[in-house]
Amino acid sequence: MYHVSDSTALLRAHRRLLSRAPATPRVARTVVLLGLTSLITDISAEMVASVLPLYLVFIGGFSPLAFGLIDGLYQGATSLVGLASGYIGDRFRRHKDVAATGYGLSAISKILLATAGTALSTVGAIVLIDRVGKGIRTAPRDTMISLATPPEQLGSAFGVHRALDTTGAVLGPILAFAMLAVAPLAFHSLFLVSFCIAIVGVALLVLFVDPQRVAPDARERAAPSLRGAFGLLRSARYRSLLVAGGALGLATISDAFIFLTLQEKLDLGTSLFPLLFVGSSAIYMVLAVPIGRFADRVGRGPVFIGGYALLAVVYATVLLPGAAWPLLLGALGMLGAYYAATDGVLMAMGSAVVPEELRGSGLALLGTTTSVARLVASLLFGALWTLWGIHAAVASFGVGLLAAIALSAVLLGASRARRA
Repeated sequence: MYHVSDSTALLRAHRRLLSRAPATPRVARTVVLLGLTSLITDISAEMVASVLPLYLVFIGGFSPLAFGLIDGLYQGATSLVGLASGYIGDRFRRHKDVAATGYGLSAISKILLATAGTALSTVGAIVLIDRVGKGIRTAPRDTMISLATPPEQLGSAFGVHRALDTTGAVLGPILAFAMLAVAPLAFHSLFLVSFCIAIVGVALLVLFVDPQRVAPDARERAAPSLRGAFGLLRSARYRSLLVAGGALGLATISDAFIFLTLQEKLDLGTSLFPLLFVGSSAIYMVLAVPIGRFADRVGRGPVFIGGYALLAVVYATVLLPGAAWPLLLGALGMLGAYYAATDGVLMAMGSAVVPEELRGSGLALLGTTTSVARLVASLLFGALWTLWGIHAAVASFGVGLLAAIALSAVLLGASRARRA
């Protein structure tokens, strides 16, 4: 007969077996809270980003070149501010305070956008404020993530953060779609709602995130200097990563241009346009954590290069004739996988080669290089679209991307050899 004591013994046996199973590494509380802050902030940011191309091109009447200027500002015009914020965070050990300043500026830009018109100079100035905020907050935030995480789990930690961050990137366009479906031209109301959500994200950071501090032995060293920060360039491994990130950034077409191309091919309505951002972001959200863990196990360099190979396939997909929905779904899926394999993985690679006391400066310089490269890429792509047309512009960038992938594979392969 089956007794209660037998059941208890069985439960104990299961408990012993489970205790022997390898546990999945848990990320630090700081990583989760920063991820939630980014989630809320990204709902606000992507509500705006997902409708800004339509707002400027169809409402404001911007040409591709003018939109390329605005998109270039959005991609990286203020990246030098990020370098300064990374250095200040290192110098005064105040990464959280610097990050909060950046989040606050981005929130202010949303209320300004709600009260402004569509003049190029006005919109450009407001986008500049928003990007200054992003430039200020990114390096200190990533520094806090890396300081809270053991080196062997960096890919997983950045994957968790990017997954939460991208959840906001999924929800933001959905909210924008819902608002525009009810009121197709209610752009200013949308910007106002975006501002209110951004304020919640700032409050979460200020009230609940504990500042991460460097290890005691790092604090005892001399305070970081700008000379010391740029001295990172003497490291061959760091220099290889910097050149690879910059070269790949120069050949990267922004999502806005890719989605405008797909919108033209499929003749999508205004209210459906934000859902393109949802598709790629949803894939990114699902894949960020598993790809981050995979990169920790097999090597971050090959995963990073593989992500850009997927982007090259996206370019080829955009150039295919016809306007079938499978083409759209394939492009969105590969675009999301590309982000999952590159965004957090690049910061994990940088964190692994930069010492703790210079972590903010090192990650900021890496982010600055890639952001400036993408700024140049957006301006160049807008000019090529204006002069030669969309297909010639995409084909030119495709050739450039293949060359950058080959260069990066050589550089990162040599870096791995030196480490071995």
